Amino acid sequence: MVNKRDMVGKIALDANITRTQAARALEALLAGIQSSLVRGDRVTLSGFGSFGVAQRKARRVRNPRSGGEMQVQAKRVPRFAPGADLKSAVQLRGESTCVRDAS
Repeated sequence: MVNKRDMVGKIALDANITRTQAARALEALLAGIQSSLVRGDRVTLSGFGSFGVAQRKARRVRNPRSGGEMQVQAKRVPRFAPGADLKSAVQLRGESTCVRDAS
C-alpha cells in the first residue's frame, strides 16, 4: 500500500525536487480536484481517468444490528472512472503475476 507520504517521496525523487515542493504540488493537485468536484465539474486526466460526482438516490436500508428499516437520504458522492492507459497498465501487471495452470 502506498500512502501520501510515500507518494510525496516518489514525486520528489522522480521530479528532482525537494519533498516540501513535492508535498505542496500534491496538495495543490488534490485541492484542485476537490474544489472542481464540489462545484460539480468533472476532472479528466488523459490516460489516467476521470473524477466526477454522482447523485445517489434516497433509499431504505436494513440496520444489521437491530434488523429494523431506516431511510438513507439522497446525497452526492465522488466517483472515479479509470482511463484506458491505467486499465491496460493494471491488466498487464496482473497478468504477469497470475499463477498459470500447469496442465
